[in-house]
Amino acid sequence: MSPPVLLALLSFTLVATITPGPNNLMLMASGANFGFRRTLPHMLGILVGFSLMILLVGMGLMALFDAAPMLHTVLKLASVAYLLWLAWKVASAPPPDRADVEGRPLTFLQAAAFQWVNPKAWAMGLSAITLYAPDRSLASVLMVAAAFAFVCFPAISLWAWIGTVVRRWLSNSRRLRLFNVTMALMLVASLYPVLRL
Repeated sequence: MSPPVLLALLSFTLVATITPGPNNLMLMASGANFGFRRTLPHMLGILVGFSLMILLVGMGLMALFDAAPMLHTVLKLASVAYLLWLAWKVASAPPPDRADVEGRPLTFLQAAAFQWVNPKAWAMGLSAITLYAPDRSLASVLMVAAAFAFVCFPAISLWAWIGTVVRRWLSNSRRLRLFNVTMALMLVASLYPVLRL
């Protein structure tokens, strides 16, 4: 991969991973409700789960979607249903003083598995493979996955950190409820651009 193409790939991965989407909005809500340290497994799950997804998509799953386009529609429907359920969970999250008892952030495995029903992750992965690994060779697919792994963690850490900063302002249970409902609505709204693809 030439330096200009690598720079373009890194720019693409930065924009794709730092812009609002289901992962980032959930991390911000988790940071606000549970703090940065308790959100770390969620962040690591995103990093590993999404990088693995890129590898598997590039190495064969993309060909499956090319052969059976209906599978892509089924994936979108399942993703929407799951994200609506998650939005409900975010909107109804308990206040921090009760969160230790009643709620908990996503685990590493839950966050890694979530990538497979995250419409933005699919859109980013399919686009990246199409643009930067059109031959779908192992070397080019590994380069795309490595670029996402390199850029992803700092980008998503920013969202979890913003959540912890907002947490101080959310010490009032009424403001926290408003924040959680707003995050849930934004999570639902984040589906619109991805579902148009």
